[in-house]
Amino acid sequence: MIPVKRMKIRIVPTAERVIPKFLSFSNPGRIEPIVGYIRSLDEKTVEAQLGQALTEFNSRHIDFKGVLLTNYRKIEQHLPDKSLSMPQKLLIGAYFTHEYAVEAAALFNPSIVPHPDQDNLKDGELRFILSLRATGEGHLSSIEFKTGVIGADGAIHPVQSATKLSTGEKREGQQYGKDFVISRAECDGAAEAMMQRALPERFSEQEALAIISQIEADTNLNLKAAKEKISKVFSLNYELHFDKDIPISSRVIFPSSESESNGMEDARFVRFQHEDKALYLGTYTAYNGREIRPQLIETEDFRHFRIRPFYGKAASDKGMALFPEKIKGQYAMIGRQGGRCLSIMYSDDLHFWQDYQLLQQPQRAWELLQIGNCGSPLKTPFGWLLLTHAVGPMRKYVLSFTLLSLNDPEIVLATLDEPFLSPNEEEREGYVPHVLYSCGLIQHRENLVIPYAMSDSSISFAVVKLEEVIKSLLG
Repeated sequence: MIPVKRMKIRIVPTAERVIPKFLSFSNPGRIEPIVGYIRSLDEKTVEAQLGQALTEFNSRHIDFKGVLLTNYRKIEQHLPDKSLSMPQKLLIGAYFTHEYAVEAAALFNPSIVPHPDQDNLKDGELRFILSLRATGEGHLSSIEFKTGVIGADGAIHPVQSATKLSTGEKREGQQYGKDFVISRAECDGAAEAMMQRALPERFSEQEALAIISQIEADTNLNLKAAKEKISKVFSLNYELHFDKDIPISSRVIFPSSESESNGMEDARFVRFQHEDKALYLGTYTAYNGREIRPQLIETEDFRHFRIRPFYGKAASDKGMALFPEKIKGQYAMIGRQGGRCLSIMYSDDLHFWQDYQLLQQPQRAWELLQIGNCGSPLKTPFGWLLLTHAVGPMRKYVLSFTLLSLNDPEIVLATLDEPFLSPNEEEREGYVPHVLYSCGLIQHRENLVIPYAMSDSSISFAVVKLEEVIKSLLG
């Protein structure tokens, strides 16, 4: 058995961590009574009611007035008369804003990467970023971040999280290149040829739709499907930015596109190194209430994020995890098409994945229902070390390891005969009982540090020695 040190750290969900969220109504008729009421008030009453809202909520949020104005603008299109004062707009915005407790239901499934800033540390210390799946009302998941330091002695010191949250600013009017859009629009041959002829080399969604609408008017062709596919590309591929003064622990990546409207699940971040450039890549599962889609977060600094879906026949199911470097000149990724077995795939393009091959399938009683990765493989002198989860009787989730060939990672060198971490009496109770789960590990000196969720209700850390893991795998 691998000796495991369970840390006494507990990161628990906090209901007080809230974001100001747009209160959307499917019926525009709900808007007019609110606006009509506010128009009927004199200026002094408007300012008094706005002042009450600011007194009660301003201290709970970052740039609260800016949020109210942004939410007002989301309903402004439904107003025939837009001649309103700023206090009226802000008060209307308050009626169409509500607080959402992002982690009130659960906080779980962490991944861990080295922080891009390793300055001002003592010898032997490592600063890290922890990403977490936070779940609130309606089981809607978003991605949060926390930071901490691993000491030279191996002690783990999480940093106290900020109390106010921000969902950042989604860049509007984004322009993309013609090839970028057409390769992702998945149109038929005639529509693709039309777009190649008509569209400029770079354009925004509005510019593309205007050009195609003009073609419709001139030719009487029905190009509705082509316009919908272009709009979908712009919806799925977006960018998110946070002000530099907003702490990492205040930043929340909240669902912003139709594909992830019911949640962004189980982000697996990895520090990807190619030549002299480092990039952080986070694979996650987008869920819209009907279907899932694997997607990717790209960032260099955890301030600016690019959201990009995966495309291709192999881009399916949950639990994809990228290798931290290219293998023989190609990107490599662990997947789980079909939901039960591990697969491996290679691609020349980070965003397009066409083929995969079986890597590992369940064999033992404790993994018979399914196996999956728990984050990106770790490069060691002995091979690629892959942290895995396995599911057995009573849907109990346990953690294990698989060792892959360094030069040919489609070759499994060894697996554990028994899980090295199973839920104990404390860990088995929670939002989803009997589940230990992680989305990544990090090496610090001779130790492997594994953040893990305990039954979807809190986060802790386990520490094992790399030498002991390799000995159990190859011994």
